[in-house]
Order: sequence, then structure tokens, then C-alpha cells
Amino acid sequence: MSWWLILIIVVVVILLIVWIISLYNRLVRLRVETQQGWANIDVQLRRRYDLIPNLVETVKGYAEHERGVFQAVTEARTQAMDAKGVAETGQANTMLARALGGLFAVAEAYPDLKASSNFLQLQTELANVEEMLAAARRYYNSTVAQYNATQNTVPSNMVAKFGDFSEAEFFEEEDEAVRAAPQVSFEK
Repeated sequence: MSWWLILIIVVVVILLIVWIISLYNRLVRLRVETQQGWANIDVQLRRRYDLIPNLVETVKGYAEHERGVFQAVTEARTQAMDAKGVAETGQANTMLARALGGLFAVAEAYPDLKASSNFLQLQTELANVEEMLAAARRYYNSTVAQYNATQNTVPSNMVAKFGDFSEAEFFEEEDEAVRAAPQVSFEK
């Protein structure tokens, strides 16, 4: 065998190794971006969960006889905070959004409450959190789509199989009606 042929084989093997390492690193980078995206969603969910007790207490002061609504919101918040994984968190947040919708429906019946500066401030904060949560959800789902597509396309799917990569779940709320941010009215 000529030394040129050996050199060509060595160069091809080195290029193949570099290419495989590059694919592997791309998958790792996408997995980390997906995890970061989920962490961003978690931060916004925590902000939402922290606002809810203040919102409930504010409404309670005006509508004490609406215990069922308050209890539903409190239970939904607890379930959402205890949820594990993407799918369970999506389901729990669907229930929480429904319960919050009931809370805002109660608030509509109390003009003094709707005019309360504390209630208006909490509504504004919740609306801001919902916007940031929607942005975090879009980023996460976009990253998941890219990560999953990369894992399932040739040739990176072969590297993904050997690298123990698994598909990530999309974060979706079940009910189309609650996928949008809650409608908050600032009319007095």
C-alpha cells in the first residue's frame, strides 16, 4: 500500500470522526436549549402561581360568598404547582386557566372590585405574566421542534440512537379556549 493511500484513508477517517462529533454536539446543544426553554416556562408559571393567592384574596374581600370559585382556583393552583413533566403541567395549567376564568367572571359582577387599584394592578401583572409565558412557550416549542427534527433526520438519527437522545414533548394546553391568555378587562 502506498503512503498516499494510507494518508487519504486517515484523512477520511478523521473527517468522518469530526463530522460525527459535530452532529453529536449539535444534538447536545439542542437538548440544552430545550431544557433552557422549559426552565423559562417554569419561571413564568411560578410567577403566575405567586400572583394567584393575592388575586384570590383581593376578590375574596368583595365576594366572600363565592367560596366554590376560590376553592377551585386554589386546588387548580396546587395541582399545577405539583405537576411533573411537560404533559402533566400542560393539563394542570389548562385546569388553572379555567378556574381563573371563573374568578374573573366573579370579579365582573362587582363594580367596586373592578375599580380597585389593587385588583387592577394584579390584573395587569397577570396579563404581563401571560404574555411572557406565551413567549416562553413559543420559544420552547420551537426548540423542541428543531431538536426532534434533528433527531429524526438522516444521518443525525443514527448519532441520536447511539447518544441516548430521546424526543422532547411539546408544551400545549389541552383546551383551545384556554390556549390564549385570559381576557382581562380594565373597564370601570
